[in-house]
Amino acid sequence: MDTRPLLSLLILLMIISSTALPSPLVIARVEGSIDPATASYVVETLKKAKDREAELFILELDTPGGLMESMRDITAEFLNSDIPVVVYVAPPGARAASAGVFISAAAHVVAMAPGTHLGAAHPVGLGGGKMDSVMAGKAESDAAAQMRALATQRGRNAKWYEDAVRKSVSATAEEALELNVIDLIAGDRAELLHKLEGIEVTVAGDKTTVISTKGKTVIEIPMSLRHKVLHQLANPNLAYIFLLLGFYGLYFELSNPGSIFPGAVGVILLLLGLFALQMMPVNYVGVLLIAFAMLLFLAELKIPSYGLLTVGGVVALILGSLMLFDTTEALYRVSWAVLLPAVVITVAFFVFAIGMGLRAQRRQPTTGKEGLIGLEAEVAQNLSPSGKVFLLGELWFAVSQAGEIPAGETVVVTGVEGMRLKVERLGNA
Repeated sequence: MDTRPLLSLLILLMIISSTALPSPLVIARVEGSIDPATASYVVETLKKAKDREAELFILELDTPGGLMESMRDITAEFLNSDIPVVVYVAPPGARAASAGVFISAAAHVVAMAPGTHLGAAHPVGLGGGKMDSVMAGKAESDAAAQMRALATQRGRNAKWYEDAVRKSVSATAEEALELNVIDLIAGDRAELLHKLEGIEVTVAGDKTTVISTKGKTVIEIPMSLRHKVLHQLANPNLAYIFLLLGFYGLYFELSNPGSIFPGAVGVILLLLGLFALQMMPVNYVGVLLIAFAMLLFLAELKIPSYGLLTVGGVVALILGSLMLFDTTEALYRVSWAVLLPAVVITVAFFVFAIGMGLRAQRRQPTTGKEGLIGLEAEVAQNLSPSGKVFLLGELWFAVSQAGEIPAGETVVVTGVEGMRLKVERLGNA
């Protein structure tokens, strides 16, 4: 039987099925501050969209703002994206303020839901505090120039975007659309996809592409557990508290040398504060936390802390492991299947080692004078009160602490003076 026609048909069906698969639409969602964790999440998700050859990437945004460095990481990825990027300020009641305005300006398409607002991008200091007048002027000029460049590149109202920085202006969805600040208004995701159909945008490399959303699969990629934990730790309010408590911990340690635990907590909190403010690269913080965890585990063997140093070491090890491999490159990323067992095995090893060390410290000595105390001996010569006892296969001079003891009775060693034992009747010891 000639199977060639059947084989040809199968090959043809495979080619048709492979070419018929539509490019997906990848959606990410950010709620809350813009920080190192959210920046990492957005950048990684955009890279996944590119790897899947997605039709476009949609970022649903609701943010009060955040750190400039994290915002720059996101906008840089948007500007260099070879697939269309859409920022959708949603749901109704959401906002894109401060750093969120920059992120919106960098997108190829900006959409807002009714009842949302955009603006108030004037740079402020940590915790909303005022900066030095010279530094404030520099920060404002730098932010305004960046905002103007983003808006100009995307063909939007550069004057309004600059005023959002210099004058902290804001606009509702309807006002923003009228002022050419955004591109469209959509009540929900379905309406957004409908209105995106056929929009022409220019992506990286001056390549023009037309967005097509009809019949496309929607893939929503939520924040991973790792990103959620780091996002909570990177809260600007927590960052300020971490720094203060970290300094307090070091102060108490220096004021009371040897306390150890306040100093350990202080170091961990300071590192978390530096991470949250992006004053130190996240990978460096991860390495330092893991190294510090090892020091705490080793210190537990020498310093009686009743397990407090071990707890600190476990916390530092887990946080450090979460931060260490913060990269979008698959070659350098460690999966949870490797990370979690490694953390558990390391913690179990040190807990076992510490437990063995503590048991060894509490164990009754078996050598030297201390090793004789508590041993039982047989009276070989009447103790009245001095005499001899038979202990460990040898005769020892002994002195009774409980009067005369006849030969043959069993006594217990209570002390050692030179080469003479102190003993008592077994029932009295």
